[in-house]
Amino acid sequence: MDMVKIFGVNICNTTLDETVNLLETYLKENKLRTIYTPNTEIVMAAKKDEELRDLINKGDLILADGIGLIYGSKIKKKPLKERVTGFDTSIKLLEIANTNSYSLYLLGGKDGIAKVAADNIMGKYPNINVVGYHHGYFKGSHLGLKNEPEEKAIIDEINKLNPDIIFVGFGFPKQEIWIDSNKDIITGKVIIGNGGVMDILSGNSKRAPDIFIKLGLEWLYRLFQDPSRIKRQIVLPKFLLEVIFDRNAVE
Repeated sequence: MDMVKIFGVNICNTTLDETVNLLETYLKENKLRTIYTPNTEIVMAAKKDEELRDLINKGDLILADGIGLIYGSKIKKKPLKERVTGFDTSIKLLEIANTNSYSLYLLGGKDGIAKVAADNIMGKYPNINVVGYHHGYFKGSHLGLKNEPEEKAIIDEINKLNPDIIFVGFGFPKQEIWIDSNKDIITGKVIIGNGGVMDILSGNSKRAPDIFIKLGLEWLYRLFQDPSRIKRQIVLPKFLLEVIFDRNAVE
């Protein structure tokens, strides 16, 4: 697959439709495929952290979740085809699973969130077999803790249930670290780090209205909802400035 490298992070140059075709292929294979969905904030963090950058680049499918990545690639005349968000990819996975009666495991969120998300998924997608779920508040490799019994029990449960799809919603970078640390010992076909998707599926939080999404202003809607995000959102103009003045920002 064609790649665009932004500050050293490999981004798959793909569309949502192309991604769906690839997901359908992954789900017919007998190996675990990892999906990461970096946004502008994640790319800026990876720019400063070589270990984190290398971890993301080991993903099988690395999607441009942030609108800033689309703008940055266009500025440097190496345009990404379109933004492919973790939310949209997750919903497409649910649709594929519903069509083909695939199984799903949910890992993440506060206690109770995954269960509500599971109930809502089964209500909307009756052909999906939600085989299990667990909250994200446990000791494990995402916290830098190795050989924790609680984490081992969760992985043993996942492997026993053998889900086709695994959602991991710890937020960045915990979910990426957890997936990378355990991908070689987990049974499944597709595992995706999808942040707050489980909160949305549970109804605990809402996605931005369509007009904000279409205009690439999801970040602005989130800022309206939570002004304290300003410290995080300031990374977007900083990213664009660094792209403009760094000759090698996009390759």
